[in-house]
Amino acid sequence: MPTLLITIIPSLLIVSFFVFSDKFKEPKKQIIKIFGYGVIITFIAGWLNYFLINFFSKNFGTNAAINESFLSAAFVEEGLKFLVLFYFVYKMQDFNERMDGLVYGICVSLGFATLENIDYVYWQNIQDFTSYEIAIWRSFSAIPAHGAFGLIMGYFFMKYSFVQKKNNLLFCFLFPYLLHGSYNYFLHFNFYISLVIIILAWIVGLRLFFNLKDAQKRKKREYERKI
Repeated sequence: MPTLLITIIPSLLIVSFFVFSDKFKEPKKQIIKIFGYGVIITFIAGWLNYFLINFFSKNFGTNAAINESFLSAAFVEEGLKFLVLFYFVYKMQDFNERMDGLVYGICVSLGFATLENIDYVYWQNIQDFTSYEIAIWRSFSAIPAHGAFGLIMGYFFMKYSFVQKKNNLLFCFLFPYLLHGSYNYFLHFNFYISLVIIILAWIVGLRLFFNLKDAQKRKKREYERKI
């Protein structure tokens, strides 16, 4: 039971912080739905990651660090999260205010991270580590990483939706992709560099969040028209 709690609780705590920090809170059913979409795309990502890693390794001879970072996981996982925002969240009637972009970005990203975490803790056979140790390690690494990537993706998705179309849709995918790829790449060589990437991503993401939250406090109504 402690292992299961450590596996799941960090994601739920991060999601809860952003959901309850929102002045104009989103419907619970929408939060659960987008979180659920994040869980579902984990299955698709697992297959695509396996396919791409083998494809690039066999056909181009690229090393494991590149294969498992920029050429598979970062591209596939951030791409699938992006598609959920673009094809599902953008069309929702409840997606009607700037903070919503960050809230739903966090939800889809940590929905993904939750099932991925369960996979690593209970289904992957990682030598020299117990399930409890893996759960502890990932609660300070992969889970916060996905949270930061989702926060930054959600911010630029908000900018695309409510501020300016130009470049923001590209940035919505590009910045999380580069951060995720760099994080995965350096895990092969030096965990502390990956940890620095997470910390920097959170510093940037939280600054964007609190700036938006300050602006939200001055608003008297929720609705904003999408551009």
